[in-house]
Amino acid sequence: MATRRLYYEDGQQTAFTATVLSCTPTGTGYEVILDRTAFYPEGGGQACDLGTLGTAQVLDVQEKEEQVVHLCDCALEPGALVDGCVQWQRRFDLMQQHTGEHILSGLIFKKYGYQNSGFHVGKDVMEVDFDGPIPSEDLWALEEEANALIWQNLPVHCYYPAREELPHIPYRTKRALPWPVRIVEIPGGDICACCGIHVAFTGQVGLIKILSCVALRGGVRLELVCGQRAYRYMAHIFGQNREISRLLSAKMPETAAAVQSLQTHCSEEKYRAGALQKKVFEYVAAGYAGQSLALHFEEGLNSGGVRDLAQAIGQYAAVSVVCSGSDDAVYSICIYSEHTDVSVFGKQAIQSLNGRGGGKKEAVQGTVHATRGQIVRFFEDAAQSVHGLQEVSILGKNHRKQQIK
Repeated sequence: MATRRLYYEDGQQTAFTATVLSCTPTGTGYEVILDRTAFYPEGGGQACDLGTLGTAQVLDVQEKEEQVVHLCDCALEPGALVDGCVQWQRRFDLMQQHTGEHILSGLIFKKYGYQNSGFHVGKDVMEVDFDGPIPSEDLWALEEEANALIWQNLPVHCYYPAREELPHIPYRTKRALPWPVRIVEIPGGDICACCGIHVAFTGQVGLIKILSCVALRGGVRLELVCGQRAYRYMAHIFGQNREISRLLSAKMPETAAAVQSLQTHCSEEKYRAGALQKKVFEYVAAGYAGQSLALHFEEGLNSGGVRDLAQAIGQYAAVSVVCSGSDDAVYSICIYSEHTDVSVFGKQAIQSLNGRGGGKKEAVQGTVHATRGQIVRFFEDAAQSVHGLQEVSILGKNHRKQQIK
């Protein structure tokens, strides 16, 4: 017996009464089949409805042949009447997304002839794939046109045409479909074969907002939100921009210009700081003039700074080792020499200090899980094994130099 599908008769219906035809226990709950239902099963890229059947929670709804199967958390008595209630907020959200997708897909088909090759309504955003490229400069015009159709509050007509009528209807479809075919039509917007449920008028979609467009398999994937999701997204972005406005002491319509000005200033300061750091590095490096192996600890350097300082010291010492970090975390380390091949020694050093890294003959770089004391002791012991080096010079953050022979 085929399930009577109340959701096709009235997409706004959320309450109904039905007879339980069967209830089958499974490993995840109880599969309940009714003589009729307002619960939409998952399909066509649209998630299923959720809600209750009597005291049972409906956890999932799937279509199996001509029947709609409700997965419930407790058993229902076959032959009994049960009251069903569909979660309206979820249903309405899914209808807003699906109808919004039809509006945009119809416009894209009309303009480019592209088919919708994929459609998924996720928890937060909707993804729609098309089988051809869309120029980025066209997206906002498409979005504007789609919203104009929404605000005209056009009727969304869902129907099954007669067999003889179907060949004369210019509907979108990715493949030939056997009759009967359900058509969803929006005047001036879209005509498409679709098994989903939709709002009654386009005005109920409220708003469409395209979030992103990326290339995908010769076409594109659009991320978008409609209706309540679009409102929540725009409200969140408004709140973010208001906070940026406050932090930059700029009017909200002028935050982009304020950020550009800040970026310019930061770039100038970064360049100036880099020049100052280079001078500091040169001053530190000069303290190691004539040394065989220089081991230096400096706070607050990233991996690039560690390498730059090691190179600077390497202009004065035969081999330079620079570390930056803390005993509680890790040390970034670089072993450098202009004239000595440190590839083998450097990798052995990093491995011995419980670290990871790599490099070439002139420099080996990585991170080590060791304390400062352990690092110092390692290079004390290793100094004489590095091509006859006889001493280690250490100049730390207090810039007091000591030699270890």
